Amino acid sequence: MVQYTLAQSPEVILAVPGKDSPKARDKAMDQLVELMDDGKLPTNLADGFAPDQFIEVKPPEPTPDLKDQEDAVVEAVQILSHLASLKVKTQESRTEALQVRDLVDLLFTDEPISEEQIASLKDGFKTLKNFAQSNLKYRDARSQAEAARAILDEALKP
Repeated sequence: MVQYTLAQSPEVILAVPGKDSPKARDKAMDQLVELMDDGKLPTNLADGFAPDQFIEVKPPEPTPDLKDQEDAVVEAVQILSHLASLKVKTQESRTEALQVRDLVDLLFTDEPISEEQIASLKDGFKTLKNFAQSNLKYRDARSQAEAARAILDEALKP
């Protein structure tokens, strides 16, 4: 939707669907003629008026502060979404990783370890590594998410 006004009567706003174009200006001209015919135009256009004399009225741009706040909210939601993904990933591998961790303790005792335990341990190192990395990322993301939660809380206040 494009809006036009007249320099002689800035209070008159003519709204036309679409973008600013010669066709839209012609439609606005039709509306102007209608206003003149109905006697609703507060200005006398005795010298004539052409479609290229319309002044396009642009909606006010959001203030930079508002734009910054909106960007901060979007970023906060992304951070919290990332935290949720990391939490799920960490929870899924936690039980299996802790079982492997118990087997690691057996390496530091004088008790004998079976071939089956060694095989489980070797197979479990990847799980243990993935869990440990996910857990570190989760803890780091959680500290960042505290600030994101505060931003979101502020934006949600009535």
